[in-house]
Amino acid sequence: HVQLVESGGGSVQSGGSLMLSCSATPYMMTTYCMGWFRQAPGKEREGIAGIRRDGDEYYADSVKGRFTISQDNAKDTLYLEMNNLKPEDTALYYCAAGSKLSPCYQLTPDFGDWGQGTQVTVS
Repeated sequence: HVQLVESGGGSVQSGGSLMLSCSATPYMMTTYCMGWFRQAPGKEREGIAGIRRDGDEYYADSVKGRFTISQDNAKDTLYLEMNNLKPEDTALYYCAAGSKLSPCYQLTPDFGDWGQGTQVTVS
């Protein structure tokens, strides 16, 4: 299992940017897929971005063109660069680690390990 800790959340104005980070312990380099999910109050958890170990990236339509997922295996860190943020992006953002292909590209929450989440608020 991998322990995940997110950071970088905060409050921004519409149109602003944030960079989320997720550190993995003990290491991330052998994890098959890393993903970012979010959950707004009263809504289901939504998969927004995934990245496979080989570098293939997947995005939800709601964030495509605005968010970029990346990973630095040397630092065991996953990133989510978020640009042109909108009020509807307000949510608790989670990173996740998984070993299956289907949840990775379908961005479904069948991931084995989860972080505690970091809040993003866009006004």
